[in-house]
Amino acid sequence: MTAVQLQADKRFRRARVQPARRRSLAVSARTARLLLACAVIAVAVHQGPQLLSGSDLLRVEHVTIKGNRYLSQGEVLALLDRMHGENILEIDLEAHRRLLLTSGWVRGATLRRLLPSTIEVTVTERQPVGLVRLETQLYLVDATGTLIDEYRPQFADLRLPVIDGLQMRNARGSAVDRARSRLVARLMGALAARPDLSGLVSQIDVTDASDAVVLLSDDPTLLHLGDGQFVERLDRYLDLAQALRASVPDIDYVDLRYEKRVYVRPASNGYAE
Repeated sequence: MTAVQLQADKRFRRARVQPARRRSLAVSARTARLLLACAVIAVAVHQGPQLLSGSDLLRVEHVTIKGNRYLSQGEVLALLDRMHGENILEIDLEAHRRLLLTSGWVRGATLRRLLPSTIEVTVTERQPVGLVRLETQLYLVDATGTLIDEYRPQFADLRLPVIDGLQMRNARGSAVDRARSRLVARLMGALAARPDLSGLVSQIDVTDASDAVVLLSDDPTLLHLGDGQFVERLDRYLDLAQALRASVPDIDYVDLRYEKRVYVRPASNGYAE
């Protein structure tokens, strides 16, 4: 008998398989880590706001101020004193902005959070255009007729004209008349484009809401400018001033409200054209 060797068919070899137990253990560990992470996130979402609310790291400790020129930092900080120690995430910035607007100097303000503990304040100040005489006191006033502040020595560097006639009296007391304020605003707006002229104006009277009367520095003559064409009329007077004084040495006022004529009133109460 002849012995025959049979070669094993590779198609029927048994594959090497990892034990099922180890695989199930790895899957279970991964699942446990995932469940733990989800639990941590859920706790953070639920209790995070409470934790942040009570954190001392988020208490307002610093207030930075920008944009102020005339209003001192101390005055701004005094208005915002109550925000110190508040939680920066919960602080009502709009309420504090309204407090800033109670200052006559503040025309606008923006506040923003700088985490973790700083509030940045940007102030837009009113620009004074004149000194209003109310009773015996002078007040800084802006182009809208809004009273800004009492005139004090620290504002001595402001070269501003004195404005009379803005005060209106009624049964409730006195207030700034809006129509006259608008007349002043138009006059000062026109002069802003001509610093050479605005620097000459030392006094303005708007008792008549349709006629701005001005005095120039070193010139006692009252100039009636009406309610418009202020720059043109002032230029016209400056061109004629020397000739007018040659004809009328002592002038009470010059009326420049008419297009083709200039009326001159001598101090002796006569009239000249």
